[in-house]
Amino acid sequence: IKLSNLLNIFVGFDQKEAIAYHTFVQSIIEKSSIPISITPLAENNLDEYSEEHTDGTNKFTYSRFLVPYLMNFKGWAIFADGDMVCLSDIKMLKSFFDPKIAVSVVKHDYKTKHKKKYFGQKNEDYPRKNWSSMIIWNCEHPKNKILTPSFISQKEGSFLHRFKWLDDKEIGELPKTWNWLAIEYDAKNKLDLIHYTLGTPCFKDYANTALSKFWKKSFNNLLTGKDD
Repeated sequence: IKLSNLLNIFVGFDQKEAIAYHTFVQSIIEKSSIPISITPLAENNLDEYSEEHTDGTNKFTYSRFLVPYLMNFKGWAIFADGDMVCLSDIKMLKSFFDPKIAVSVVKHDYKTKHKKKYFGQKNEDYPRKNWSSMIIWNCEHPKNKILTPSFISQKEGSFLHRFKWLDDKEIGELPKTWNWLAIEYDAKNKLDLIHYTLGTPCFKDYANTALSKFWKKSFNNLLTGKDD
């Protein structure tokens, strides 16, 4: 085991979706062939960051932009929302590490099919929707060094989630299979990471929706101790 191969992963944590977080982590561990370090972005753990925003649908809406800061602006890291399940070896994302690129994301371009999501929250369309739900961070890229706790707490969501501190050429593109939006996109089997953006199958309204079987498999492994 070479710790130089260690991949740092930050996962959004919200207590109301704690089951989703642990299921996602289970799925990452099951598939990974390299050592990984998984850090929950839980609001109560971020002692140097005070949340000033009053919008957002979960507790990590803005803390995801702290990742370079938490990494001391060194190396690479991955951020992902907690309402996902990983179907491929997370090591594969290392092939997209490019020192010229500040972040890499799936560049979704879609209009939602559903105006409501879990807990009846509004599901509005806006530019670059869901781009920030899974990010490869080049933590030492010069442009990312602006992302301090005070800077993030003062900036609007539209600025941060649309990566407005970067030039477009500094935003790399990942294959859509690495952030496949369940229900919004057609169901298919050969996927790398599924994002249950409308509602994780842990909620009864989404328990039997498209692609829920993959989430349920990892959830079952979490409960039973099986590894596949």
